[in-house]
Amino acid sequence: MKAWLKSLKNRVGINAPRVAVRAHMPWHTRWIIFGCIVAAVAGASWATYHFGREFTGFRKSEIESEMKRLHDATAKQAAEIADIRQKLAASESQRQIEAVTYVDLAKQVKGLSTENATLKDDLAFFQSLLPTAARDDTIALGRLKVEPDTLPGEFKYRLLVVQGGQRPTDFQGHVQIVVSALQGSEKVVLALPPTADGKTREYQLNFKSFQRVEGTFKIAPGAVVKSVQVRVYQIGASAPKLTQTISIS
Repeated sequence: MKAWLKSLKNRVGINAPRVAVRAHMPWHTRWIIFGCIVAAVAGASWATYHFGREFTGFRKSEIESEMKRLHDATAKQAAEIADIRQKLAASESQRQIEAVTYVDLAKQVKGLSTENATLKDDLAFFQSLLPTAARDDTIALGRLKVEPDTLPGEFKYRLLVVQGGQRPTDFQGHVQIVVSALQGSEKVVLALPPTADGKTREYQLNFKSFQRVEGTFKIAPGAVVKSVQVRVYQIGASAPKLTQTISIS
């Protein structure tokens, strides 16, 4: 009896266990509430996405229009760049043509200036022969020049052979050039042409009034040309008709 009273006291007294009282909700009400929540979340998500697109201007038609505009602008700029490059190429080609033409003209002017100076020298030489030209038939050398050429050991020469007097016949013969040089302590002699008869074409003479003779010769690099002697032979003669020597160094 005591035990039963003690058990009853524990159930209804201060020591009784706590009891939660909950209202009963049907299952279909729960599903309706859950569906409403899902719909609200979906609506909020769609509204947020749509608002974001509207806010950032993310519309497909606008993007396509902008892309087309950019494509057209790029194509136009590419065409302009190609046109500019073509004009630059044409301008560069024209500039190169003008540069080449300028160089050619400069060479021509230089050549004409040199030729003009040569003609003036020849004229002065002929004028110097006038006082004696009427008195005798002579062979003279004028404008004899020997100077280094472009390559080491290469020299170019130039001379003028003149027949004075009445000049009854053409002068025929040949020219021989003898070059004296020093290579170290050794003396070097070079005869042009190598044969004494002068059959080499550039050394042959056949003129009535004058004939210009010019050409080049080579010596060993390092050799120093001391003098050049020019000998004029008349055809059939063994001894030179005229000999003239110039010192180089």
